[in-house]
Amino acid sequence: MNPQPSRLKQVLVLSTAMLSFISFWKAASVVLCDMGSSAFYAGGIAMNAFGPAFPWYVLAVMVFSGLMLMVYVESCAMFVRGGVYRVVNEAMGHSMAKVSVSALMFDYVLTGPISSISAGLYVSSLLYNLLPAAGIHWQVPPKLFAVIFAVAVTLYFWRENIKGVEESSDKNLKIMIFVSVAGALLMVWALLTVYLRGFRLPPLELRFTREALGWVEHFPWLQTIGLAGVFMAFGHSVLAIGGLETLAQVYREVEDPKIKNLKKAAALIFVFSLVFTGGLTFLASAIIPGDLIAGKYADNLLSGLALELAGPYWARLALQSFVVVSGSLMLVGALNTSLVGANGVLNRVAEDGILHDWFRHLHGKYGTTYRMINMVALIQIAVIILSRGDIYLIGEAYAFGVLWSLTFKTLSLIILRFRDDMPRDWMFPFNLKIGKTYVPIGMCVVMVVLACTVLMNLLTKRVATVSGIAFTAVFFSVFQISEGLNRKKARLYVEEEDPEEKLNTRREADIGAILPELNKPRKILVPVRNPNNLVHLKSVLETADDESTDIIVLAAKIAKGMQLEGESGDITSDEKDLFSSVVLLAEKYGKTVRPMLVFSNDPFYSMAQVGQAAGVDEIVMGVSGAVGAEVQLERLAMAWGMQEKSGSVRPVTAKVVWEGRQLSYKLS
Repeated sequence: MNPQPSRLKQVLVLSTAMLSFISFWKAASVVLCDMGSSAFYAGGIAMNAFGPAFPWYVLAVMVFSGLMLMVYVESCAMFVRGGVYRVVNEAMGHSMAKVSVSALMFDYVLTGPISSISAGLYVSSLLYNLLPAAGIHWQVPPKLFAVIFAVAVTLYFWRENIKGVEESSDKNLKIMIFVSVAGALLMVWALLTVYLRGFRLPPLELRFTREALGWVEHFPWLQTIGLAGVFMAFGHSVLAIGGLETLAQVYREVEDPKIKNLKKAAALIFVFSLVFTGGLTFLASAIIPGDLIAGKYADNLLSGLALELAGPYWARLALQSFVVVSGSLMLVGALNTSLVGANGVLNRVAEDGILHDWFRHLHGKYGTTYRMINMVALIQIAVIILSRGDIYLIGEAYAFGVLWSLTFKTLSLIILRFRDDMPRDWMFPFNLKIGKTYVPIGMCVVMVVLACTVLMNLLTKRVATVSGIAFTAVFFSVFQISEGLNRKKARLYVEEEDPEEKLNTRREADIGAILPELNKPRKILVPVRNPNNLVHLKSVLETADDESTDIIVLAAKIAKGMQLEGESGDITSDEKDLFSSVVLLAEKYGKTVRPMLVFSNDPFYSMAQVGQAAGVDEIVMGVSGAVGAEVQLERLAMAWGMQEKSGSVRPVTAKVVWEGRQLSYKLS
C-alpha cells in the first residue's frame, strides 16, 4: 500500500494568466481613443491638399473604415492575437512579415507626434482667445508652443510606460464619454447654426496644391484621368482611419462571446467614427468659410467650428474650451496608445527572435522592456522637433504607415482564404464558394481600392514615400541583423530571461492563501498536463458562465523526497508552454482562468486537496492515453477518500472529457 502522500508545501500562482476581460464598450473606447482622434486634424490636412471638396473624401474614408473593420473581424476570428505581423507571417512568410511590421512601426512612431502636436495646437488656439480676457498678451507662436507641448507630454508618457503604466480601458471609456458629450453638443449647435444660416453643399471639384501633386506634377496626362484624382484625394484623407490595428491588439481582452462582442465593438467604432469624424468635418465645411479652414483653422478645425457657430461670443468660447479639453485628452491618449502599441509589437517580434536580446533587457526596478520604449520615444521626439509643428507634413507621412498596414493585412487574408481552408467563425461578406474554398470577392474589391490608393500615394507624397521607405528599410535591416546574431548564439546562449510571453508568478506557502481570491458561487477545477490535450479545458470554457464561475486550472509539479520540504525551483520551459497554451485558449473564449502550479508527489492527491480546499463543484480532467478514463476516476476517488473531511461535504462531479465523449463519477 502506498504511503500517505505529503501535504502540499508550495503553490505557484501565475498572475499574468489570471486574465480579466472587458466589454465591447470598453474595447471600442480603446480603439476610438486612437482612431477617433483623427477628427481633430484630418479635415484641415485634406483641405490643404486638394481644396473644399475635402469633407466628401473624409466621409468616404469613414464609410470605407466599415469595410476595413470587417477585414479585421475576420482576422481576429482566425487569430486571437491577429495583428498585422501574425497574419502576414502566416500568409506570406517571415520576410514579408518583417517588412509589414516595419511599416506598422512607422505608423506607431508617427501616431504620437501627430496627436501630441495637434493637441498642442488646439491648446494654443484656446489660450490665444482666453488669455487676453485676463489681461495677458499671448505671444508664443502656435507651432512653437505645440512642439514644446508635444515634447513634454511625450516625456511624461515615456516615463509612465517605463514604470509599466499601460492603457486602461476604464480611463479610455471615461475619455470617450467626455468626448461624446462634447461632440454631441458641438453637433447639435452646428445643426442649429446651419438651420439659421442655411445649408450649402461643399463642391466636388478637386484643387490639388503643387505639394499635394508630388511627382504627378511631371505627368500632366495622369491628371486628366478623373479616377486618378479620386484616388489621390482618397489617399490624402486615409489617415482618418489610423488606429485600426489597435482592434487586433485589444481583441484578446474582449469578453465572451468574443466574436459577437467583437462585431458589436466594430459596429460601435464605425458608427461613432462616421458621425463624429465624418459628420463634424462635413458640418465644419458648411459653416466655416473655406479661406479660414485653409488658414486660421487648418490646425484646429473643430476648435474653429466652435468659434464660428451662431450665438454670443462667451458661449462659443465656453464651447471651444470644452472641445479643446476633450480633444486634448483624446489626442494625448492616442500618444500613449502609440507607445504601448509599439512596445507590444516589438516584444511580439522579439519572441520570434527577430529583435536582438539587447532590446529586451528588463528595467531593474520596473521590469519593463525600457530600451524599446526609449527607442520609440526618442524617435517620436525627433520627429516632433524636426517637423517644427507642421501637422500637414506629419499627416502626409502618417498616411503612408496607415495605408501599408491595411494593405498587408487585407492581402494576407485573401491569400489565407486559398491556403487555409479551416472553418472561420466569421468571414468578410460576398464570397463565391468553389469546392472547400470561399473566394473572397468582397475582400478583393477592397484590395483593389487599397492598391490604387497605395499607387497614387507613392506618386503624390514625396516626403512620405521617401521617409516611409527609408524608415521601413532601416527597421527591416535591424530585424535582419538581429535575427542573424540571435541564430549565431542560439546554441551558446544560456537564457537568463524567458523568450516567451512573460509569466508573472508569486509563490505561496499553502493553498489556503489563495482561497480568498476564489469568491464566485460556482467553482470548476481543471487539471492540465499536456498543452496538446486541452479538449477538457475547451469544453469548460465553452459552457461556463464567467460571471458566476471560478475556473481553476491546476498543474502538478512532481517533486520527490526532500524537494517537497524546500524550494522546488521555478517553472520549467515545458510548464511555461503548458500555461501559455492555457492563456491563449482562455483569451480565445474570453473567460477568466485561475492558473496555479502545485508541488506534490501525487497529482491525484493534489487534485483532491485543492478541490476540497476550494469547495469545487466539478473536477474536469482530460483523458490519459496511458491509463484510460476509468482508472483516472478510480485514482481520483481514492485520493478524494483519503482527505480529512470537516463537516458535511457536498457531492462533487468528476469528469474525464475527450473528443466526443465523457465519463463522469460522483465524489462524496
